[in-house]
Amino acid sequence: VQLVESGGGLVQPGDSLRLSCATSGFTFSNYYMSWVRQAPGKGLEWVSTDTCDNGRTYYAESNKGRFTISRDDAKNTLYLQINSLKSEDKAVYYCVKGGGCYYDQPYDYWGRGTQVTVSL
Repeated sequence: VQLVESGGGLVQPGDSLRLSCATSGFTFSNYYMSWVRQAPGKGLEWVSTDTCDNGRTYYAESNKGRFTISRDDAKNTLYLQINSLKSEDKAVYYCVKGGGCYYDQPYDYWGRGTQVTVSL
């Protein structure tokens, strides 16, 4: 199993970014996928999840409206669109694979992360 994130970088407040997670080594469409981030000096924070259950998605309350998770099963790729970036969005963003289709099964694989820095 491989999860490779990309799309991070240095952006200004108010900008937008789309993070990607290219996956391989498993049947992507059969598993839920999540984004988790870690800000400097802080713990892991769940961002969003895209299940394989009729495309249901979930977001941390603080991210609703600015973050959009999506998946392309044909490309085995997970995305996270972040709009109106804020300084508090600065973090390493990890792509995480769930243990099954439904959200009740724990994560089993993590990518190495992509850094997002928001600064003037």
